[in-house]
Amino acid sequence: MALLIQNGRVYREGRLERADLLVEGDRIAAIGEGLPQAPGARVFDASGCVVSPGFTDLHVHLREPGFSHKETVASGTAAAAAGGFTTVCAMPNVSPVPDSPARLLPQARRIARDARVRVVPYAAITRGRRGEALSEVAALAPHVAGFSDDGRGVRSEETMRAAMERVAAAGSFVAAHCEVEALIPAGGCCHDGAFARAQGFPGIPSESEYAEIARDIRLAAETGCRLHICHLSTKEGAALVRKARKRGLPVTCEAAPHNLLLCDGEIPEDEGRFKMNPPLRAADDRAALVEALLDGTITAIATDHAPHTAEEKSGGFRGSLYGVVGLETAFPALYTGLTEPGLLPLGLLLKLLTAGPQEILGERRTLAPGEEASLTVLDLRTARKVEPERFLSRGRATPFAGRTLRGWPALTLYRGKEVYRRWPGIQTEG
Repeated sequence: MALLIQNGRVYREGRLERADLLVEGDRIAAIGEGLPQAPGARVFDASGCVVSPGFTDLHVHLREPGFSHKETVASGTAAAAAGGFTTVCAMPNVSPVPDSPARLLPQARRIARDARVRVVPYAAITRGRRGEALSEVAALAPHVAGFSDDGRGVRSEETMRAAMERVAAAGSFVAAHCEVEALIPAGGCCHDGAFARAQGFPGIPSESEYAEIARDIRLAAETGCRLHICHLSTKEGAALVRKARKRGLPVTCEAAPHNLLLCDGEIPEDEGRFKMNPPLRAADDRAALVEALLDGTITAIATDHAPHTAEEKSGGFRGSLYGVVGLETAFPALYTGLTEPGLLPLGLLLKLLTAGPQEILGERRTLAPGEEASLTVLDLRTARKVEPERFLSRGRATPFAGRTLRGWPALTLYRGKEVYRRWPGIQTEG
């Protein structure tokens, strides 16, 4: 049955235009003003909404196989659909670690069976993510988004150089978790700043991130490997990436909504829902990240959705695991926190969630007749409080709990199939 989305503003080719959009089967059939209502077609009134290509998230932890008590492919992709995401890239900190085609297979089977949206897994850079022997890069490259040991940095420069050489030869890219653990004091659990001082906690210095960013950019220059910096959080790191891109080096980066919207001085209490890695940094770091969005240094926003159980997040900063959830709140948090105050144009925000990450994956997906009908309808008018107990993710830890936000997805289609709907208002025309 066809679906006619009426009265919205359609985001395509970098522009917002008032238009209707007709979906037939798994494809977009037409886009234009005043499209006729075909007999029997369902109609969705998108007044006050923006119709966007489905979002792409380069950094998601689906936890399966191996850690289904935290999240599953089914629950994680349901959360993705609720957040407007139709493509997510799954990090390799699962069990077994996908460091060979045989060890990728269990994850691939779960994705094929349970995913509600498109899932593209990463493979590990090193066997077991131990930072030593390299994974089977050439054999894995055709089947994965890229290569990452996310959760830890590759300590050995020699190993990282060899990895980049092999990944470049395979035509793929490295997604680097940049962190020098030797620079972090024992028990470091939050940014080395205002909150750490107030609580008496050992702090995580900014240098632990930007020192490894500098090393990996240098190795990318030497090897010609495409380098993507995960979850950028420091002003120094942003400056390094900006300089590398001006030199024409194949370097990209992402930032997470929580690092773009929050800083350590705003943490109200010692709660695990504010503990993530990298941590919430200082106010000038946050401002530098927003500036890096505006000048094109950061070309993708990625959630770093990292669910844990309630017990695992109940120990405050000292006793909780790192990680917060973000798929279901990403767009409303960013729209309310950056676009409504005039800090980030709506078109640029949409680009950072669609064309920007797609380009890093070597893809191009847009809204046009004949294209795949993977899209989301964003309600910019209705305000709603963040209620973690209503999340579709198994994770509940979010720094945005209790906040009132606008910009919630009302409808998400993946290949023409409705995978999420908040409004009951799809009607069938006689």
